[in-house]
Amino acid sequence: MKIYLGADHGGYELKKVLKEHLAQAGHDIEDLGAHTYDPLDNYPQYAFAVASKVLGEDDSLGILMCKSGQGMAIAANRIGGIRAAIAWNEEVAAHARRDDDVNVLVLAPLYTKQEDCIKAADAWLATEFSKSPKYQHRLDQIEQLYG
Repeated sequence: MKIYLGADHGGYELKKVLKEHLAQAGHDIEDLGAHTYDPLDNYPQYAFAVASKVLGEDDSLGILMCKSGQGMAIAANRIGGIRAAIAWNEEVAAHARRDDDVNVLVLAPLYTKQEDCIKAADAWLATEFSKSPKYQHRLDQIEQLYG
């Protein structure tokens, strides 16, 4: 499975650490930026890049990082077919994947310790969508309503 990473200046340091952690765990990682720290950069371009790749490639997921996570989640969720969710711990991350088939995890290093972000990412990647008819029905409704 391919994992796409993206972060603005607010998530830049976390992305570097998470990228190394995930690569050491054997994941296939592609870093879509930011590639250098720029305190004036903006999150929409990174959210768009990651979300577009996730939609364009089967068996891929994305992880986005910005200070609060809110901007990245908003921007990624503007793209039909993306289900981005902010997670601040392992339980929330696993729940998002298991019940809502979240395909883009958003982390908020301003409010979440680095080690908790890493644990959340690991839990999310280790969890599969339950495929429960109850949850699949809800996802189908989202697609019908919003495309």
